[in-house]
Amino acid sequence: MIRSMTGYGEAEHQTPAGRLRAEVRTVNHRFFSANLRMGRGLERFEPQVREWLRAHLPRGHAHCSVRLESDGERADGTGLRIDADRARQYVQALRDLKQALGLAGDVDLSMLTRFSDILAWDEEVGAAIEAEDVQHVTEAAARATVLMREEEGRRLADDLEERLRGIENAIVMVGARAPQRLVVERDRMRRVVSELLEGIPLDEERVHREIAMLAERWDVSEELVRLRSHIDLFRSTLTSGEPVGKRLSFLIQEMNREANTIGSKANDAEIEHSVIAIKDEIERLREQVENVE
Repeated sequence: MIRSMTGYGEAEHQTPAGRLRAEVRTVNHRFFSANLRMGRGLERFEPQVREWLRAHLPRGHAHCSVRLESDGERADGTGLRIDADRARQYVQALRDLKQALGLAGDVDLSMLTRFSDILAWDEEVGAAIEAEDVQHVTEAAARATVLMREEEGRRLADDLEERLRGIENAIVMVGARAPQRLVVERDRMRRVVSELLEGIPLDEERVHREIAMLAERWDVSEELVRLRSHIDLFRSTLTSGEPVGKRLSFLIQEMNREANTIGSKANDAEIEHSVIAIKDEIERLREQVENVE
């Protein structure tokens, strides 16, 4: 079954240093690419996280965040520490300076935030995390993403099958109409030539030769056979269980090529209408396949 390249997954993993949390979002892309957002102290695992994601998500663009929520940190998992004792020392020193110099105003929060040593990142928390912990939570989030991509893939497959049936219906109409247009052309040719000859006997053999040449020039049987073959291969590819987006894109190009050839040989309004229907369904196939892994 095919997979979509659109998906989302999340996972959590408890460690002695705190709770690891990973989120993965994916969208369509020709190849694998990843945009990683690693929490403070986890940056060293970025190359490994990229490879763990690639193993589960061979195609598509992945947005992945991994962060640690440790005891006492803010809800957003930043790992920020506040040195309250140092802040008090700053407040007292500034008030003493104010009194000594006779300055106006008072010490407030905006003034304290200018001292970078009051707010500090807890680097030790991230350092306590092992690679196995990060791998566990990253792969769990990736597997959850794959499950969502598979579910979306089932819906895509249903839509693709509907488009294929639409093309097949149009092919049947073209196959049925193709011989009829030769009969119509033969009758038209006889009528026009008879009017031009004004009573002179019609050379039936010459008419037959002209119709035979038209039949060869307008013949679309090979194109119809190849188009049906592409549809059969498209269906079998859908059930291969492998990443097939690129292969399906190639098949769509070939299907469009055959449709264009049939259209150039049509010389008939009904066949041209059927070709338009075929190309419309092929374009819808192309739009959907762009999101197939």
